[in-house]
Amino acid sequence: MRTKKTYWRIVGYDSTKKIFESEIPIGFFTDKQMRSVLRVLTAKAGLTYDEILDSYVGRNTKRYRSLLEVQVPTKLPFSLMCGSNPHFVATVIEK
Repeated sequence: MRTKKTYWRIVGYDSTKKIFESEIPIGFFTDKQMRSVLRVLTAKAGLTYDEILDSYVGRNTKRYRSLLEVQVPTKLPFSLMCGSNPHFVATVIEK
């Protein structure tokens, strides 16, 4: 019997259109690193330079925008999501 392996499945969407998909062994990224990966992919796929800067200034400033916050949806399996349009989702899967 074959042993199942665990992966991060990363999928990017522009509205409902899939723009990116990749599967990476789960050991390649920690949870913290995957959150950073999602932020970078989201920024690259659709944010302006100003929008990226606005996402990194302090939350208590007038300029702050939550465009690169990583959400943890409540549905199973474990997944992380970043962005609104475009947005990227990383889900833990077994194959």
